Amino acid sequence: MSEEALRERVHGWQQGALALDLAFIGVHGGLFDRLAEGAPMAPEALARAAGLDEGYVRAWCQAAYAFELLEHDEDGYRNSPLGEAFRAERRPTLLPAAVGSLFAAHMAERAAGLMTSGERPGESVLAERETLLRWFGPMLEAGFGGLFERQILPAVAEFAEVDAKGGLAVDLGCGNGWYLRILARHRPHLRGLGLDGFAENVRQARELAEREGLGDRLSFREGDIDHFASEEPADLIAMNRALHHVWDQRERVFNLIRDHLKPGGVAVIWEPAWPDSVDALRTPNRRPMAFQNLAEYVQGNHFLRPAEIEAAFAEVEMESRLYTFNDGAEAVVVGRRPG
Repeated sequence: MSEEALRERVHGWQQGALALDLAFIGVHGGLFDRLAEGAPMAPEALARAAGLDEGYVRAWCQAAYAFELLEHDEDGYRNSPLGEAFRAERRPTLLPAAVGSLFAAHMAERAAGLMTSGERPGESVLAERETLLRWFGPMLEAGFGGLFERQILPAVAEFAEVDAKGGLAVDLGCGNGWYLRILARHRPHLRGLGLDGFAENVRQARELAEREGLGDRLSFREGDIDHFASEEPADLIAMNRALHHVWDQRERVFNLIRDHLKPGGVAVIWEPAWPDSVDALRTPNRRPMAFQNLAEYVQGNHFLRPAEIEAAFAEVEMESRLYTFNDGAEAVVVGRRPG
């Protein structure tokens, strides 16, 4: 590749990062939502509607217009089709790209600063940016909810099995509750309990479940796998992209999962499928996984190969079955406690 071509390629990356940074500001400040409500708005009117500082809003509008997130005429600014696509309420939404870009920058800065000491500060880094923490659940819901609803839920027969008996599904590390809400919408007899260590996630999960009319079947509380308590054994225990966070404690974790399941109950583990060869990381659907694995390293974690999860089930005498999705980049491993 020529020097000029290299520069053009990197310039494109830079322009894209700047656009996503501006999109995040528009998402977090509710600016895209305010502009979607009616006629074009001048910056001062938009600032009043959003409850934000006029100077910041004016500068954002100008920058967002430059990057084609907004349109402008004598009446003021309005969303462009591109800006509209970042709205959190839109389905599908580009919100995960905007939030993920800021999260990636945060994790890259932390990784760069920690490379000398080798320190791995753990999951606390997720809460270091308050503006990001609020959007972490919506990012995961928008990024993975569709895959779960369209492909994983229909393919994994154990969900229907639990629903048929009106069983209890427990989601460890539930985030904003998106997994249980989708499950409850499609499996109307199933009950759910979600646990998460971040109070903001639990608040969002409860609010969204009530809004969707699912509050009578779904409950959420602060907690994690270290403080797992339920009034009844579970028919299903789910861990969605969370097992790698506690992999260093896998013996205890898998024993806990088995012991909290009813006889014949199932554990459904969803993880990015780390490939056997580094060469596979060059494929487009695995490139983000490679960066995410660096971010996980900062948190003291690493992504797992599906065979490692199957082996962990075998160690606690649970038979397992592997499902793969997204051209093999996503793995769902279902383990069953003997009846």
